Amino acid sequence: MEREEALRILDSYVANPNLKKHMLAVEAAVRFYAPLYGSDPDQWGIAGLLHDADWEKYPSEHPKVIIEDLRKRGVDKEITQAIACHGNNFGVERKSQLDHVLFACDEITGLITATALVRPEKLTGLAASSVKKKMKIPTFAAGVNRQELQQGADELDITLDEHMANVIEAMQEIQKELGL
Repeated sequence: MEREEALRILDSYVANPNLKKHMLAVEAAVRFYAPLYGSDPDQWGIAGLLHDADWEKYPSEHPKVIIEDLRKRGVDKEITQAIACHGNNFGVERKSQLDHVLFACDEITGLITATALVRPEKLTGLAASSVKKKMKIPTFAAGVNRQELQQGADELDITLDEHMANVIEAMQEIQKELGL
C-alpha cells in the first residue's frame, strides 16, 4: 500500500485533526525505527499512520474495524498484525519487531505532544529530560499510560530516555504537519 492510499483511508475514517496528528506522529516515530531494524520505513509507516484509524467512529470495536478493512484491501499481514497488538488490552501477542515498535511509539507521542504544546518553542529544542519531568506529574497528560511508556522502551531494549529522544527527533522532522 502506498502512503497516498493510506492517507485517503485515514481521511475516510477520521475527522478529528488532533487524532490525525497523533497518527502522523506515530507514523514518523515508527518510520524512524524501521531502518534501525533493517526494515522498510514506508511499510512500517503505514502501520503507524493507520493504527487508530477506526478509533473515532468505532471506539468499542477498535482496532477490529480497520484491521478487517485493511485485510480486504490485501494489506501486508505484518501491518495488520502490528495494528492488532498495539495496545495492552487487545489480547494479541506482540511478536515481530514492528509489533514492539508500534506499541512503544503510540503512547509516547502523546506525552511528547502534550509537553511540546506547553512550551513556547514547541518541539524545537525539546529534550527527553523535559518530557520525563512532565511524565512525573500524574495530572499532566493524564490519559497517557505511564506504565506503557516504560514497557515500550523495555520491549525495544533501550532506555526510556533514549526512546524519548528518538521519538522527539522523529517528530521534529514533521513538526510543521503536527503544528508543533
